[in-house]
This record gives sequence, C-alpha cells and structure tokens, in this order.
Amino acid sequence: MVRVLDTAGERLEVDSALPWVAELVEEGAAGALGLSPAPGVSVFVRVDTERGPFDTHRWPLLARGAWTRDGEIVIENVLTSGFDLHVRCSDVDVEFTYRWRPPARDRIAARALRSRFHLLARAALIQYPALWWAGTRNRVPLHASACAAGDSTPLVVASSGVGRSTLVSAEVAAGGVATGDNLAVGDGTTVWGLVEPLRIAGSEGRRMPHGRNEAPLTARVDALVPDAVVVLTRGMEEQASLVECNAETAARSLVTSTYAAGELRRYWSFAATLSAGAGVGAAHPPITDVAAAFAGELPCYSLMLGAERAPRLSELLANAEVQEAWV
Repeated sequence: MVRVLDTAGERLEVDSALPWVAELVEEGAAGALGLSPAPGVSVFVRVDTERGPFDTHRWPLLARGAWTRDGEIVIENVLTSGFDLHVRCSDVDVEFTYRWRPPARDRIAARALRSRFHLLARAALIQYPALWWAGTRNRVPLHASACAAGDSTPLVVASSGVGRSTLVSAEVAAGGVATGDNLAVGDGTTVWGLVEPLRIAGSEGRRMPHGRNEAPLTARVDALVPDAVVVLTRGMEEQASLVECNAETAARSLVTSTYAAGELRRYWSFAATLSAGAGVGAAHPPITDVAAAFAGELPCYSLMLGAERAPRLSELLANAEVQEAWV
C-alpha cells in the first residue's frame, strides 16, 4: 500500500514492494502515515524487488561506492543500511529508489543488531531524504524540538542524554504539543519537526540503546514558531534553575548539539554526496546562520537541571516572565 508522511516540512510518498520494509517504515513513522494519493508530494520513496545493482555502466565515479550522471546519483549500501540507492531530482521534487542488496556482513548485522538496523534503515529510507530535500528549501537540520508550553513556545536545545525528551514529554502529558523528540529543521523563524518515535526510559515500546524504549508522541504538530530559546544543561544542585543567557551562548549550544547528535552522525556525508552529484542545495547547511537567527531574535535562557525532578518548563518560563516584568 502506498502511504504518505508529512515530516520536516515535506510530504513523502512511500511505496514499498517489500512488505517487511513497509512495516519498518510504519514503525519508524510512529503512527503518522496517511493514505495516498495526496496532493503536494515533494519526496517520492520507492523500494523495488530487484536484486541486481543499478546500472552505472559508463557513469563517472563520484566517490567510493557512488556514481553520478546527468544529475542522478547511485550509492551502494547507503549508510551501511543494506540498501542501494538511486536518486533523481527535478525542479519541484525528488525520487529515491532503493534495492535491498546487503553485503554478507551487513545482512548478519541486520539480524543480530535489530535496534541498530532499524535506526539505520529509518534514516536511509525516510529521515535523511526528508532532511536533505528540506535543505534545498533553506531549512537546516537541528538537534532540538519546539513545544507549546503554557503561554510559551520554546525551542528546547540540549545535548543527547541531558533530559530534553523527558521535559518535552511532561509538557505533552499536561496538554501541550511538540514538533518531535530529537530532530527538526528550521529556517531561523519556524521549526518543522522530523517524525520519529519518542525514546524515553520506562516506556513499553521497542527497546533502543541507552536504556530507552520507543513510544509514540501523542500530540505532535508539523511546525511551531518559537518565542524563546531554552538551553538545557545538567548541574550538581538539587533544584533546577532558569536564568537568562546571551544569544551567542544559545546559538553555540544549538550548533554544537546538532553536530554532536548521534542521529545525524551519518547525515553530513549523505547530504554532501547528494549535493555534489545532483548540484542541488547548499554544499554545507548554514546551521550557524540559522542558529544565530533564532538566538538573535528571541529571549534566551539556560535551564540547569538538578538532582530533583524539575518543575514543568511552562511553569519555569512563566516565573521568568514575571521576574522580568519587575526588572
């Protein structure tokens, strides 16, 4: 069955001739798949049943395991996921076609390391294609999420493992909404979420690395316009504390957390290869410029989480606004 997915500000149409791949995509889409046909598709994802390689005879070599001709690209074993990839762009959309042709070692790894394989396959099939095509529209990858927290809409920035997922989940449980868990794209004004399951400790879904399990994000929205930037850190105090920080600190945190994110570790070479072969999009995403735009236009805060459970983010921001009013 052909399905559609709205993610990273793009609409993907996913058509898999392999049922097990369709199931893998459905799991990675965390309940957000819709029925096709639907208007406005910008990224077409096809998985065929062919076992032979894509024909690259007389195609110039682009890089090890990659070839290009007339703006089309073929990549063998993309992201070591076991899928070969053919990419064809037009002025308005892009088509990604995949073939399951894993080398023996990656076939074994796919069976033995199921969680790792699921993450790689989701990235190769739906996440990285959406991120890359969003980049052709001046939206850059961000390791952050925006949420509607009470009367505020903060862009929440944190390095992996600090506690952003827990904080955002608390706001959603209290009636808020969020763009996603770990990844998004932004242009300096708006944040569009990348669809993925929420990964937190104590849930009942698929077991993932670092002692976390997957769960659906029950109140996801496609996009939000943040009105503040909140940088999360971990401290040694018992209580959480929220203080203002300067724009340079906030922008640096957004940039460094994005480049350090494990979810994006393989993205940079993926995007560079496609940009080199297709001649489309920026050779390097202007992440620093976008981070500076968010931080330069919005109030910025540093939230240091303590040993005790932190109050809800909306409560902390409401108190910060009261304090500012008296200054």
